[in-house]
Amino acid sequence: MRSRKRVLRGVVTSDKMDKTIVVQVERIKTDAILKKRSKTYKKFKAHDESNAAKEGDIVSIVESRPFSKTTRFKLRNIIEKRGS
Repeated sequence: MRSRKRVLRGVVTSDKMDKTIVVQVERIKTDAILKKRSKTYKKFKAHDESNAAKEGDIVSIVESRPFSKTTRFKLRNIIEKRGS
């Protein structure tokens, strides 16, 4: 049985590297006792073969084979263009 790959949605924070983008993913966590909700952020590096995504775009990334030491995701599609 094959496992499903993680699909994440986030905002591109950097596109300065060649064929690599940095995507910031927001997650809402709820405290078990207080029930207070808080936002947490995590950054992922994703492979962008055509350098299509720009800073500020909302993108979808999918888990894939390692492209480098830190790049473990691949750009799936650009959901919304917000070019700066």
